[in-house]
Amino acid sequence: MYSGLNVRLMSRMRSAVQEEIQQRRPFSSPSEEAVVALVRTADLLRRALTDVVEPQGITLQQYNVLRILRGAGAEGLPTLEIAGRMIEQAPGVTRLLDRLQAKNLVRRQRSAEDRRQIRCWIAPAGLELLTRLQSAMQEGARGFMAPLSEADLASFVRLLDALRAGPFAPHSASHVAVTGTGRAPVPQNKEMK
Repeated sequence: MYSGLNVRLMSRMRSAVQEEIQQRRPFSSPSEEAVVALVRTADLLRRALTDVVEPQGITLQQYNVLRILRGAGAEGLPTLEIAGRMIEQAPGVTRLLDRLQAKNLVRRQRSAEDRRQIRCWIAPAGLELLTRLQSAMQEGARGFMAPLSEADLASFVRLLDALRAGPFAPHSASHVAVTGTGRAPVPQNKEMK
């Protein structure tokens, strides 16, 4: 918890995220404020990039699948491996692939060695779509990150790496000991109480 002096100072000086969400009271902790700012920023970035891909008839998750399959090359990938490589985890990877296949952007085939496994490849139309989107997506990313210097960006990436390596990392003890909801338990942090 903040000290009394910090709370009084913060109540007079509202942060940008407090102004944006019109929150009058100070956050209960720096962690809470950082989480709100991170989620708010991620939403802004997601909306900006969605504006690039939506006119092409795909979602950001579908764009991510196409990039994963392009990177896999001629070998393709099994569905579960695609799910594990996605930037944002999606519960319905099969449905994403169904939609991409209906648009002739990917192709799938049941494995001859393991009939339970379905292998996926990017189709020529999927490669063409990625080529068309490449410069717009790069410009979108550069534009969004323009307020940060190269040194700021390097520091930002290191900080995000540290967060992803924390207790919610996919292979951490907290994540492995999942609750009945299938999500990692919330660590008991005095600052967040």
